[in-house]
Amino acid sequence: MDNRTIKIGLVQQSNTADLKENLKKLADNIEACVSQGAQLVVLQELHNSLYFCQVEDTNNFDLAEPIPGPSTGFYGELAAAHGIVLVTSLFEKRAPGLYHNTAVVFDTDGSIAGKYRKMHIPDDPAYYEKFYFTPGDIGFQPIQTSLGKLGVLVCWDQWYPEAARLMALRGAEILIYPTAIGWESSDTEDEKSRQLNAWIISQRAHAVANGLPVVSVNRVGHEEDPSGNTNGIQFWGNSFVAGPQGEFFAQAGNTEATNIVVEVSLTRSENVRRWWPFLRDRRIDEYGEITKRFID
Repeated sequence: MDNRTIKIGLVQQSNTADLKENLKKLADNIEACVSQGAQLVVLQELHNSLYFCQVEDTNNFDLAEPIPGPSTGFYGELAAAHGIVLVTSLFEKRAPGLYHNTAVVFDTDGSIAGKYRKMHIPDDPAYYEKFYFTPGDIGFQPIQTSLGKLGVLVCWDQWYPEAARLMALRGAEILIYPTAIGWESSDTEDEKSRQLNAWIISQRAHAVANGLPVVSVNRVGHEEDPSGNTNGIQFWGNSFVAGPQGEFFAQAGNTEATNIVVEVSLTRSENVRRWWPFLRDRRIDEYGEITKRFID
């Protein structure tokens, strides 16, 4: 069979409180990926601003935008200008008092190919996302683009094998995770290592279990807690691309803003699924109880 490949660009960026500065940096980094041949570029979670969910503050809702809106216009123009598929992560204002954490995918002509609303919403110290985001209601639907079907999920979704599986069962060819995750300074070095490794292992396992490449793009750098209750978050970077056997194709470090461009073969996914036919051997007749909260 013909070897079908895609060059994927990952933008691992540090942000400031200056939205215009962040947008300029994003545009420059997208261009840098394109200059290395990227056909698909993936940005980190909530990339326009600082990670505002460290505190519960109603003023932060002012950061939200309708879709379509100013940001979709900005990124659509970039996608069209460079002839790329672009995966973005936006704070969506759907209606007054109703907001989502939404990934928007643009095709090579700048049009919106589709969107995904984050389904799993965390509520942990420094990650108060339930205050801001309503869980998604459009399901686990891959987004069809000119480069293929993209299974776009967002951050906390990356811990759930059910989400990855449903994307794969609906024909996703790549799993993509825009992300914002990091360490609190009070964590010990051992604990930091455990957290990071668990994050990587979980996503590599999705690649293996579904025979698909995984692209995970995290932000990097320190962001202060506006409330002063914690020492803020040190986002751990480590953006990576893994192949359908969990193999690393590329991985960024944990301290520096980085652009990575890597070529991924989708034909390899077909071959791996022939060698390891997990979808063939699933006992779908015995999985009915998986939809229960707990089996007592």
